Amino acid sequence: MPIERDHTHITAEEARQGYTVLRTPLRRGIFIAGLAGIVVLTLLWAQV
Repeated sequence: MPIERDHTHITAEEARQGYTVLRTPLRRGIFIAGLAGIVVLTLLWAQV
């Protein structure tokens, strides 16, 4: 029994899910600080 598939074509623009939440400088700074914190903690953990 063959499986019937929906071959709907969507563009890349339609496939995007969500939006950028880092619009304000404060949110962007918090995000970058979090990434930097992860790197620092990883480096500190590797030294132990």
